[in-house]
Amino acid sequence: MAADVRIPTLGESITEAVIAHWAKRDGESVQTDELLLELETEKASVEIRAEQSGVLQLFKAEGDTVKVGEVVARIVAGDGRATKQAAPAKSAPVASPKPTPAAKPATPPPAPAAREAVPPAPAATTPAATEPGLSPSVGRLVREHDLEPSDIPATGPHGRLTKGDVLVHLERPQPSAAPAPAPSTERHDEEEKVVAMTPLRRRIADRLVQAQHAAAILTTFNEIDMSAVLALRARYKDRFAQRHGVGLGFMSFFARACIAALRDVPAVNAEIRGSDIVYKKHVHLGVAVGTERGLVVPVVHHADRMSFADIEKEIERLAGLARAGKLSIDDLSGGTFTVSNGGVYGSLLSTPILNPPQSGILGMHKIEKRPVVADDQVVVRPMMYVALSYDHRLVDGEQAVTFLVRVKERIEDPARLLIDL
Repeated sequence: MAADVRIPTLGESITEAVIAHWAKRDGESVQTDELLLELETEKASVEIRAEQSGVLQLFKAEGDTVKVGEVVARIVAGDGRATKQAAPAKSAPVASPKPTPAAKPATPPPAPAAREAVPPAPAATTPAATEPGLSPSVGRLVREHDLEPSDIPATGPHGRLTKGDVLVHLERPQPSAAPAPAPSTERHDEEEKVVAMTPLRRRIADRLVQAQHAAAILTTFNEIDMSAVLALRARYKDRFAQRHGVGLGFMSFFARACIAALRDVPAVNAEIRGSDIVYKKHVHLGVAVGTERGLVVPVVHHADRMSFADIEKEIERLAGLARAGKLSIDDLSGGTFTVSNGGVYGSLLSTPILNPPQSGILGMHKIEKRPVVADDQVVVRPMMYVALSYDHRLVDGEQAVTFLVRVKERIEDPARLLIDL
């Protein structure tokens, strides 16, 4: 029995992925739950494991773009020989001598002639065209381009090679063409370095461009006096860590402030779906995390139900998985609003890009002491610029500004977060 290896559902709004790596090669034996391949989407890597033991037959190669539900391989139970011989086994009885004993005695003479007539045709062909299961049109393409059928991923029934498989193989860049750019690269080694984009980086690039084309993105800014939060954090961070086993960071303060502000301005937590506006009663908070492979946005599900400690623990867990490349589809799905902290890299101000289909993203930035006016006096305070990028198709300017003001009010007076005001 054979089992198809299909691309699973990859999360909200993700319809395709790139095969980053095959852990097993064509014809290799695999065991149940053994890693088969790694996919890369615009959000993260996804592992696919074997659903049964058997021999793996590949239909797609590394670097191929595949869609959700597409069959990329097949696992054949046993040693896989039955499937590979299935096509020849069906055609063999037609040419076998079994029907001839039931025919008249005059029938046997043509049979040897038929047997003698068969060898001359293969004799005039190359060895590649004589492989079993090749149709005349496929054999002709293989001969004309001097190809080896075993090097071409087959997608036909029972693993047979089709004309389309050969044409797709011919359209792909061949290894022999790779050395061509080498001379120019060598001439510019001291001036530039050329590195191919990873599939994840390509998908991130496509996603960001798509976001700018699909939404009317606008950004509004404000600044926050971080004095009260810094004082509160300094006073309780050690006891917080001892009690909850996790550090008290700034992200939990901003998460709780955003959750409260989203209740005040629900449009920022909504999305456009076709011709409808969908308002979310829950807050699944996306938290942007930088990794060596690129930016990913894991989701703190039902953040609106969590305490400071719960939020900090979940962010720490997700960040660890992100940096290890172990995020699951559930970890990346369902976000309704995102928070991105560019301040950890020293960013003073930025305009974050929306994470579709969300309608809002808050950008946090570096805390920097600046002179400000307080009670008609110039004083030095630790200040942070914050930015809200929003989809102007759904969120009006008044709503966006109101949202930022609500966040500012709660961060500058964090007691309001504790008593839910």
